[in-house]
Amino acid sequence: MNPHLVKLLPYPFERLNELKTGLITRARSPHVSLSLGEPNHSPPNFALETLTDRSILESGLTKYPTSRGSIEVRNAIAEWLARRFRIHADPDRHVLPVNGTREALFSFGQTILSGASNSYTLLPNPLYQIYEGAALLRGSTPFYVPSTDTPNFDTVDKKTWDRCELLYICSPGNPSGAFIDRDVLGTLIELAHKHDFVIAADECYSEIYYRENEPPIGLLEVATELGINDFDRCVIFHSLSKRSNCPGLRSGFVAGDANIIDRYFKYRTYHGCAMPAHVQQVSSRIWQDEQHVVANRQAYREKFDAVNPVLSQFFDTEIPPGGFYYWLPLPGDDESFTRDLFVAENITVLPGQYLGRDWQGINPGRGRIRIALVAPISECIDAVTRLTRFAGGYYG
Repeated sequence: MNPHLVKLLPYPFERLNELKTGLITRARSPHVSLSLGEPNHSPPNFALETLTDRSILESGLTKYPTSRGSIEVRNAIAEWLARRFRIHADPDRHVLPVNGTREALFSFGQTILSGASNSYTLLPNPLYQIYEGAALLRGSTPFYVPSTDTPNFDTVDKKTWDRCELLYICSPGNPSGAFIDRDVLGTLIELAHKHDFVIAADECYSEIYYRENEPPIGLLEVATELGINDFDRCVIFHSLSKRSNCPGLRSGFVAGDANIIDRYFKYRTYHGCAMPAHVQQVSSRIWQDEQHVVANRQAYREKFDAVNPVLSQFFDTEIPPGGFYYWLPLPGDDESFTRDLFVAENITVLPGQYLGRDWQGINPGRGRIRIALVAPISECIDAVTRLTRFAGGYYG
């Protein structure tokens, strides 16, 4: 038995379910979940049509897919990267399709980390728990970087950088929605070369941003600006889940450093996680279309515009630059508020401490809640109105 398994912590939603066990809501209003970041907007119609094309399904189901993926899907990804980030990614050297970013972010850690007990994996705190699991199951020690908004890398000293093998970053951040700016990304790239570590940039929220003309910058974009055209030590992760409302398709890609991509490809040939051929075909079409992505952003923008004035009646909040979450500070305990909100209003939010880790005596998620604006706009307005009214009475 892998001895590192005992180090894994329950997933945030397991803890949330346990918190709610035995609770009975007093509200007559329908339940609204603001806890899970699962997109509920409709996927593009052409994707549904492609998936129901019998000839595409039959050709996909009767063949073993290759781990590297078809040249069609890799070309579509490389062309999207050129349009979105103005970079040149060779589809044969720099790109691998994957079954969503979750499996890739985890398996990437198994490829990169040496297993040395004195190695560090640097993680944002709060964090997407897959990063932590990847480190723990490879025997690496997590080092948590305070990230209430964006990571505060000033807290990392030279000795820690020297022991770092892998750095996970997320921009726009989950849960804050904040962008890591160009200068910070440039500094991280310089540190990776100086201290010999790899940067894994989770950019799966990169296409959900509030101001249409102000998209977040990407890691490979900054590497190109610095003249690192082969993306040495830089790898990015993207998905169709948030961008295109296709979380069930399990489709994304990894791109970057050609040498690392080649080693990761070798790992994946043994891992047995090739993307099905029919999923590759529909993914190619989705990466080639931006119209539905623009409409998707507009739908989230309308939600934020509708609920922000309501939330501002009690909470000190601004619309985040990216993502579809609010990361709300509370005057009191986040677990108690979550529990009592459910009982009183039949609304579920996620306690911030479940996303954070106690580190140097502080859990930066404690005293916050994350709410996801993924439900239909009418449900979001109703739920936020009830939540704000409840908060005013709860803390009043």
